[in-house]
Formats: sequence, C-alpha cells, structure tokens
Amino acid sequence: MTDKNPLGLKKIHHVEFYVGNAKQAEFYYRKAFGFSRIAYMGLETGNREVTSYALRQNRVNFILTTPLSPDHPGSEHIKQHGDGVHDIAFLVEDADHAFHEAVKRGARAVEEPHDHGDENGVVRHASIATYGDTIHSFLSYNNNNGHNYSGPFLPGFTAQEMAGEEVGIQLVDHIVGNVELGKMNYWCDFYRDVMGFERYITFDDKDISTEYSALMSIVMSDGGHNIKFPINEPAEGKGGKSQIQEYIDFYRSAGAQHVALLCKDIMHTVGKLQENGIEFLRVPDTYYEEVTDRVGEIDESIEDLKRLGILVDRDDEGYLLQIFTKPVEDRPTVFYEILQRKGCKGFGKGNFKALFVSIEEEQRRRGNL
Repeated sequence: MTDKNPLGLKKIHHVEFYVGNAKQAEFYYRKAFGFSRIAYMGLETGNREVTSYALRQNRVNFILTTPLSPDHPGSEHIKQHGDGVHDIAFLVEDADHAFHEAVKRGARAVEEPHDHGDENGVVRHASIATYGDTIHSFLSYNNNNGHNYSGPFLPGFTAQEMAGEEVGIQLVDHIVGNVELGKMNYWCDFYRDVMGFERYITFDDKDISTEYSALMSIVMSDGGHNIKFPINEPAEGKGGKSQIQEYIDFYRSAGAQHVALLCKDIMHTVGKLQENGIEFLRVPDTYYEEVTDRVGEIDESIEDLKRLGILVDRDDEGYLLQIFTKPVEDRPTVFYEILQRKGCKGFGKGNFKALFVSIEEEQRRRGNL
C-alpha cells in the first residue's frame, strides 16, 4: 500500500453481472464472445440462493449470476435495471485493509470483511458501494491466518469446463460508468478520495457533442494506469436526449455502461465476433475518406477497417483501433468496446463526433432521441 495505491489494489479480478437467465447468458457469452466456462455454482453444488457461471478468456473473468428467489437482492436489481453489472471486483493485497481504509475515506460499507471458503481454502472478501447499485468487492487470497485458495475460481464454485472458441480478447482495458446530471464530479472525487485514483483525461461538451446531444467525461485511473474508470454524465442544452440520459432512463439509475475489452489483433477479433453474430455500430462510410489525413500512416488497410467498421485515432504516443457493439440487452443499456492499442493511451477523442452520430441514429430508431 502506497500513497498512490492506498487500498492495495492489484487488478480487476472479475466483473459480475446479475442476469435474468444465467444459463442462457452463459451460452451467449461463450458462443458469441468466445469465453470459456471454467466453473459453476448452483443447486447441484449446494447453493440454494443463486446460479452462477464463471467465464474466462485470457485475463478477463466474468461471473453471470441469477437469483433463485424473489427475495434475493439480485432479483430487485434485475427488476429495476435488467441484466447489468453488479460488481466490479478487485484483487487486493489485504481485503481487510482495503475495506477499512475505503470506509475511513468515506465509502459506504456493503459487506464487512469475512472468510469465504470451501475444501480448497479460503478467500477473504469485503465490498463497498459505488454509483447506482454497483459495488466494488475486495478479494485477497492470503488472509491473516495464512490461508491460500487453490480452487477453480472462488469458494463455492466447482470446476465445470466448457471451452468457447476464443476470439482474441485479452483483458479489461476500462469500464465506463454513467451517472446522473451533476454527479460526475461527485463520483470522480469518490475515486480520488476513497480509492486513491487520479484524473487521467477530461472531456467536456466541446469534445463530445453534436447538434442533438452531448456528454461530459472524466477518466479516473489508478497510479499505474492499469485500472481506468471513465465517468460520464449527460450535458445540458443540446435539445436532444444524450445517450447517457437514455441509459439512465432505461437502467433506472447510474450504472456501468460498457466494458472495454483489449485485444492483440482487432481485425481478427472483430471478424470473429461478426461471424458469431455480434452487432456493431457503424459510422458513415465517409469517415474512412478522411482517416489517413487525420491519423497519418497506419499498418492496417483502410479498406479492411471500412469493411469491418473499425475506427482509428492517434495521440502523441501512437494510435488505437476501436469499435463498439450495439447494446447486448433488450434495454439500450450495456454494450462492449473492442479495442487495440498501438502506443496510444487515449480513448478515441477524434472518433467521438462520428460515433455520436451513429449512436444517435440508433436512438432515433428506438424513439429515444
């Protein structure tokens, strides 16, 4: 633990989604996104409260959880929000320290530190609240009693392997939170004061706006820039409903808007995802007529980028390639970004205008602009 990392965060351990039907959601993520099932928890393993599937692709771990009774808090979460992110969980040096330090710094406690164990050992677990109904869990595998955990995933899960056809997703690059108008700075201060994060990049409505809508965004990052959380809020005065407000209206609160997944070869990954039926936003073809003038020479063929719908942007350190899925739920809420970084540490500022036009066309079709 240091001044730059007061909670002793190591990495994002997993992202847990509350979903209406975990069995069907697992099939979707395995067949469409190429995740592999690694572990299972449910009635057959003695859990009478939830069914959960643990999925993995390289260094990305997802948990899909469905409550088995209407009294479980996850049932209210699904009723209010639809399928969505419940927990962005961190692996930490010491869950007790992370929890108590976070609460001392102003976080609201959700679960006090406790041992969670099975025949494979013990994991120490605690959690705090963040925006909306989202939480952050703290997990440490070595607690004060010297225990270590050797199971397939987490206590309560049993190994249950079912391989997906990997598409090249490597790790979580960032997770974007959408918050209510006027709350962006509040939550940025939360990540600064409680988590020890710093403001990494700021975008205002001059950067992200069209004639219809706008948003403000601040990227919060840990000291090593390994964990990055952009926080978005809608901006006023543009006459239309911003995509952030649309999300909040249908999610019925603040929440995690999208998970950005880093890959090594975006051409391969997006090609596979499209073959698997994933639908992506498309920008106008005219976007590609100006790409070379805007970003300079790149390794990839502009025609291939156009065919796949991939966007390009450059900063002082290199360029990135990115593309965004359409919402993966019936509500226009959760979606994914697929990106590849070639030196660039930014978030595609040069693509915001074209991307917003594309998003607004989708909003118009939904009758929500």
